Amino acid sequence: MTPPSRPLTFAILPVKRFLGAKARLVGDISVGTRRALAESMVTDVLMALRRTDAVDSVFVVTSEPTADAIGRGYGATVLVDDVEDGQSAAALIGIDHALEQGAGRVLLVPGDCPALDPGELGELLEREVVDPSVTIVPDRHGTGTNALVLTPPDVIEPAFGPDSRARHEALAQAAGVPCEVVHVETLAIDVDTADDLEALRVALANRRGGAAHTRGMLSRLAGRDRGTAPPGS
Repeated sequence: MTPPSRPLTFAILPVKRFLGAKARLVGDISVGTRRALAESMVTDVLMALRRTDAVDSVFVVTSEPTADAIGRGYGATVLVDDVEDGQSAAALIGIDHALEQGAGRVLLVPGDCPALDPGELGELLEREVVDPSVTIVPDRHGTGTNALVLTPPDVIEPAFGPDSRARHEALAQAAGVPCEVVHVETLAIDVDTADDLEALRVALANRRGGAAHTRGMLSRLAGRDRGTAPPGS
């Protein structure tokens, strides 16, 4: 049963095809490793969402067969992304279905924030709800959006991509609804570049638990680097 103090909350996790995932890491890690890393991160994000009591249901929006299988394996509802027109378009597929299911709000999260902690996410979602409203969780640079809470789900259309924080703030202002920026430490790091990957490595090294699949991949990468390093380096 959903507590009366908060609206029915659906998390929406758009997942692109793993084959072309993390293209900005080309030259740093191989195609196969990038695919395995993307799969590991999505799995950890999904596990964190399923362990967050304030999340009533999870939608995985994807055309990736492996992500489909992972989502179903963890009890998520899988929605087919037959458009494949980016994160915002995939999020809209999830929003439409959430509205059909009576959701009072949605949480939009990417699949490359594996450090996500269910406790921190729960604190974000258990805050007093203003209806209508937009809540933005920025990335570590302060310019992107690593999570977006929309109350109700269609209060604005998501507009992810570079500098999306400013776009989401402008959309909320144009809609005449309150907009709050909330920093959530374990949602701050998304992985697009080698610098992001190193920031994630450091963040996970400084905390215990969580992101088990991604930790395993990072250990494999570290082992590879040690194995190829010249003697004495």
